[in-house]
Amino acid sequence: MSLINSNIRYLRKQKGLTQDAFANEIGVTRSVIGAYEEGRAEPKIKTMQVMADYFGISMDQLIGVDLAESAASHIRGNENEKPDLSGKRLRVLSITVDAHDRENIELVRQKAAAGYLNGFADPEFIEDLPRFQLPNLPQGTYRAFEITGDSMLPLLPGTIVVGEYIENWETLKDGHCYILVTASEGVVYKRVYNKLDEGKMLSLHSDNPAYPAYSVNIADVVEVWKARCFISSAFPDPEMSISKLASIVLDLQSQMIKMKG
Repeated sequence: MSLINSNIRYLRKQKGLTQDAFANEIGVTRSVIGAYEEGRAEPKIKTMQVMADYFGISMDQLIGVDLAESAASHIRGNENEKPDLSGKRLRVLSITVDAHDRENIELVRQKAAAGYLNGFADPEFIEDLPRFQLPNLPQGTYRAFEITGDSMLPLLPGTIVVGEYIENWETLKDGHCYILVTASEGVVYKRVYNKLDEGKMLSLHSDNPAYPAYSVNIADVVEVWKARCFISSAFPDPEMSISKLASIVLDLQSQMIKMKG
C-alpha cells in the first residue's frame, strides 16, 4: 500500500468522517474511497488535488509524507525522555504578525485541522492560515479553532473558539475548557481535569452528557490552548438546556439510523 492510500484513511478518520460521508464531500462513490484506502486503486491527479485542498495540505504531503507517523513523531520525540510538562524545553510555535508587528490570531478551520497536526510547527503552513485581530484580549498568543460535532453543546458545530497558548501544562485548571492538539485525537475542544500528578493523564469531558469522558496521555499532547472566547452566528436559546439539546440531537441521530436501515 502506498503512502497516499494510508494517508487518505488517516485524514478521513482525523475528520471523523465515514467513507460514505467523505465520498459525498469530494464527489465520488463510497466504493471508490474504499478502493483508495485498501490500496486497490490510486486517485487521479485531479482527485488528489481535490482531497489535498479539502484537508488543507499540499499535494506533496498527501503523496510523499507518512502523515500518521509524522504526527506521532512530533509527540514521541525521544521515547526515553520524560514529558515536558512545564514548558522549560523549547516548544516550536510559529506565529504571524500584522503590519504593526502585532501578533495575529490564526484561524484553523475544520478542513485544515488534519493538516494542522502535521504543520503546526511549519511557518509556511501557519502563514497560509486565515488571520485576524480581536480587541480587548489580555496580552498573550492566541489561535482560533473551528469546532466540529455536538459534544460541547450549547456551542454548535462551526463555532470558532479562540484559545490562548498555554506553555506550562501543570497550570491546567480542573473543569476549564481547552483546545488540545494530540497525536491520537487531532484537534479537540473539551473540559479538562488535570490528572498529571496521578498518572501523567488529562481527563477530557464533554458538556453533552451523551458523550462519555475519556483520558489522554500527556505524551500524546502537542499543544494546549485555553478557551478565552468564541465566535458564532447562532445565539444560544436561554430556554434550551444542554440536556434538552442533547436529547434532540440523539433523537435526530436515531431517526437517521432508522432511515439508513
